[in-house]
Amino acid sequence: MRRTSSAMALALAIAGLTGPGAKAQTPTAIGHADELAIKHIPAKATLTVSSPAFKDGGDIPYENTQYRGNRFPGLQWSQGPRGTQSYVVIMQGALGGGDDMSHGTSIHFILINVPARTTRLDAGLTTPPAGAMYGLNVHGPNQPYAGPHTHNFVEHNYHLQVFALDTVLPGDPMMSFPALEGFMAGHVLASGQTAGQAAMDPDSPEAKQIGKGRPAQD
Repeated sequence: MRRTSSAMALALAIAGLTGPGAKAQTPTAIGHADELAIKHIPAKATLTVSSPAFKDGGDIPYENTQYRGNRFPGLQWSQGPRGTQSYVVIMQGALGGGDDMSHGTSIHFILINVPARTTRLDAGLTTPPAGAMYGLNVHGPNQPYAGPHTHNFVEHNYHLQVFALDTVLPGDPMMSFPALEGFMAGHVLASGQTAGQAAMDPDSPEAKQIGKGRPAQD
């Protein structure tokens, strides 16, 4: 059998057609997905997830958005069940207002292969824990945290999800979101999430350009 060329392998990865359990589907725009990973991938138990920056269902500070400092808000979670080998952390935002995901989600943060002994990511994180790797988000592959950036004054929900896996994932910074879900499928021992709301910073240059209180087009 002829070997798959590197170009073909990359195309398949972007389309999400590689990896065990990967779903054959129409390729999704880079940095976007049709729905939350936590809804796609079943778990046997629940993790308790929280952030020091905001309460579940509360407002995400502007400092943790791309309008200001783009600072990672920090995250902590309960210990995974026995057999946990690594964690995956994913942040997704609803593209519609509130928690409306009829138009899909934006991917703002992926961190894979977080060591099993780690149950906390510090606020302002810029370097992954030893052994962990950033994944693909709205800024491309192998990218650090990209905070909310709604482009309008409508509150959007952003979900920080944590998955405890009984395996360690391939260290591929080009891995597409469908491929990531494919590798995770069947290996999630527990999962949990916390969600916050964010909208355009009224003091941002972008807000001043469109006029305060007047929604912009996404």
